[in-house]
Amino acid sequence: MLFFTRWKAAAIVLTALVVCLFALPNFFTEGMAKRWPALAQRHIVLGLDLQGGSHLLLQVDASAVRKERLQSLTDDVLRVLRQARIPFTGRAIVRITREADIETALSKLRELSTPMSGILGTSGQRTLDVNENGGLITLTPTDAALTERIRQSVDQSIQIIERRINELGTSEPTIQREGIDRILVQLPGVRDPSHVKELIGKTAKLDFRMVDLSMSAEQAEQTRPPADSELLDGENGGKVLIEKRVLVSGGDLVDAQPGFDQRTSEPVVNFRFNSTGARRFAEATQANVGKPFAIVLDNKVISAPVIREPILGGSGQISGRFTVQQANDLAILLRAGALPAPLTIIEERTVGPGLGEDSIKAGMRASYAGAALVIIFMFVTYGLFGLFANIAVIINVAMIFGILSLLSATLTLPGIAGIVLTVGIAVDSNVLIYERIREEVRAGRSAINAIDAGFSRALATILDSNITTFIAAAVLFYIGTGPVRGFAVTLGIGILTSLFTAFTLTRLIVAYWVRLWRPRTVPI
Repeated sequence: MLFFTRWKAAAIVLTALVVCLFALPNFFTEGMAKRWPALAQRHIVLGLDLQGGSHLLLQVDASAVRKERLQSLTDDVLRVLRQARIPFTGRAIVRITREADIETALSKLRELSTPMSGILGTSGQRTLDVNENGGLITLTPTDAALTERIRQSVDQSIQIIERRINELGTSEPTIQREGIDRILVQLPGVRDPSHVKELIGKTAKLDFRMVDLSMSAEQAEQTRPPADSELLDGENGGKVLIEKRVLVSGGDLVDAQPGFDQRTSEPVVNFRFNSTGARRFAEATQANVGKPFAIVLDNKVISAPVIREPILGGSGQISGRFTVQQANDLAILLRAGALPAPLTIIEERTVGPGLGEDSIKAGMRASYAGAALVIIFMFVTYGLFGLFANIAVIINVAMIFGILSLLSATLTLPGIAGIVLTVGIAVDSNVLIYERIREEVRAGRSAINAIDAGFSRALATILDSNITTFIAAAVLFYIGTGPVRGFAVTLGIGILTSLFTAFTLTRLIVAYWVRLWRPRTVPI
């Protein structure tokens, strides 16, 4: 256990040195960061509780998800029964008008109900309940299917929110699921989240539709809009009669950039479709030259220009009396994509930098005090070997910061607590080794044999305690959220570095001391 070849000793020292060097970017000045930008990017980011910022808790509108599912179900029912040429009335509750078609319709509609899939395969539940009573067929989405649809909406919303916030250049945001229908958004360093809330809160569902010219909006308000049209708010505060049929949807956009109109110099948004959207847009503009079409964003008409000529290039521009900021925000929303359902802010907190500064100072004081007491205790209790352990513990902490920097991890107050706990774990490993050496000395072994036996026989005990702690940290990371995961990350990394320093670095230091001094007694 005390013999090291030169290459093995060099590998241990080089590994510790390289990992510790990764922590250096945290001490870079602004000038050094500009000189080495690639290195400066690898640093520890302070979390919300340390540098202040904004905390938002969003909730997906479950009723909107259910409404969308029912609309999708209605479309499927219409498609299936029309393809089968079965006469019927109704939507999600349909009445088959001919008795001979009931069994065929029931069979076709039951095909819409698919089995729910789980981790281990199908769960036995289905997406729809299909019941028939006297020719009246009722299709009802199951609770499990609606819950799964909400979960999928949350997952999709998280991706879209990430794209929107990243477009703003916000540093190290935290965006994660909370429960079934909630999303946690933490923005370190953002003191005023109003602009971010505005971007996050917009569904940004973009549609291109034709304006209904069969009657005026005033007539539609006084009587009733046609069945295939609806009244929407216009750009000037009035109402506009719009066809429900969507010519092209925002999902066909591949790019959107803010710009300026060459004729009026007003801010606009230039957009570009994919091949499918370009073809549909070209067909729609060719068939409706001279007619106005509406650009609808979140059920509001933001522009209704007249089609002067066919637009065949798959690109165009949106104008609507925007300011430069509004045009930029709209471009961000369109590039990121539309949310699958509206989001509601149910909790909002702003953490001031003063609280974070106090937390850092308190954490540093606790860390310094704890480290100093540990160093003194080890030196007083174990003498020279305590000094070896203290050197290993210092390198251990430096390696933790190096790995956190390499991962560009976010450090929170619980993370600092995890590092302080790791110091205790690292010392505990050395205590087990040294106490084992003491037992071997009392048993009558020579100094070198006692040291060698102490390291080899303490290995199983240290591995057992650290592996169980590491499993606990892994469970915390897997099921925990926010600060709990930060604590689990630093604790898990600290356990790995503690094992490395205890069984390689400390042992290497002791081995070279034995080789140089050839001791007859153990100075513990």
